[in-house]
Amino acid sequence: MVKNPNLTLAGSDLAALLCSRVCHDVISPVGAINNGLELLDEGGADEDALDLIRTSALNASVRLKLARLAFGASGSVGASIDTGEAEKAAKDFAAAEKKTEVIWNGPRAIIPKNRVKLLLNLFLVAYGSIPRGGSVDVTLENPEFDAKFTLVAKGRMMRLPPKFMEINSGQVEEAIDAHSIQPYYTVMLADEAGMVLKAEQTPEEIIFTATMATAAT
Repeated sequence: MVKNPNLTLAGSDLAALLCSRVCHDVISPVGAINNGLELLDEGGADEDALDLIRTSALNASVRLKLARLAFGASGSVGASIDTGEAEKAAKDFAAAEKKTEVIWNGPRAIIPKNRVKLLLNLFLVAYGSIPRGGSVDVTLENPEFDAKFTLVAKGRMMRLPPKFMEINSGQVEEAIDAHSIQPYYTVMLADEAGMVLKAEQTPEEIIFTATMATAAT
């Protein structure tokens, strides 16, 4: 049950905006696959075209796999997910992008679905905080019970994501759209999981944490 009064999107609007976000993420690699096929049809640059198709197909695949876990149902209501699936999805996503290293620490566990979705959405927020690449260090502590997730992002041009900070603080000045739906969904998942989100920046890194509300008080 949603307790945060600032999370006011209707279910249909939430679904529509998440679908728009997923389409935005995959349209570029799918378009590149089409360009590669057109090159093959024209009979030129066969090897270059095949490389473009292979790279773009991989990029689309890892984005969809991450989206399935982060945004999709991934099983029945109330289902649990292996955190190993989340680790693989995050690492494959970063490997395909070829600009950010993901380090994953902590025990592998089967935990409630929404907690895994929160972890992956917080990963996407952390990943977006270093647009020029770098590293994201993910640490899971006691994931099955009083869970704590810590994600440390390091890289050039680091910045705390403004939309995430606004939504998490309850100070949303503009309507939620396809660009801000992912941080909104992250905050909503934390609210439903009974976890508190925090983010802080130092000169060397940005630290994101998700802590059980009972432990954070």
